[in-house]
Amino acid sequence: MLLALLFWALCPRRANRAAATGSMEKPASQHTTYFAVIRQAMSEEDFEFLAARAPVRLARRAHRERQRIAMLYLADLLADFQRLLRLAGVIAALSPEAAASHECERLRLSMRFFWRYRMVVLGLNAGLLLFPQLCGLSQMVSELAVRMELAMKELGQRAAVAAELASTLDRRGLDTA
Repeated sequence: MLLALLFWALCPRRANRAAATGSMEKPASQHTTYFAVIRQAMSEEDFEFLAARAPVRLARRAHRERQRIAMLYLADLLADFQRLLRLAGVIAALSPEAAASHECERLRLSMRFFWRYRMVVLGLNAGLLLFPQLCGLSQMVSELAVRMELAMKELGQRAAVAAELASTLDRRGLDTA
């Protein structure tokens, strides 16, 4: 029974797979656009204000809407994360220094992200609003985006140096090919 639950928790849903098949050309920081709105909607103060001044029925409806919005935000986080992982795979294939340790780090990060993602989904489905956990997932995706940006910059610099070296060799007539 526990193995079945673990398998279910770690396997991505079909809808999430479809969302993640977008092109790698899209910016992988889509989630940051909506973070401030999510933070406001899920703030404890906002919920307390609404609970104190609105009818119970309206407060419940607002809570359900917040959960729905949080689920949509999670789907965007997942799509960004998966896009960044694909980009990391491309960078690793292009980079000769991509050692097995980088692949292990990517696997470890993936497992951590998907575990936390499933726990937040389960919490939201149980009626909880887990803003700190949502922040943690968002931060993981943002940190991966920064790392990919730096790796692409480094790869571009190496390509520029290689092109300059090849150009210099051609100008001197040292091209042996």
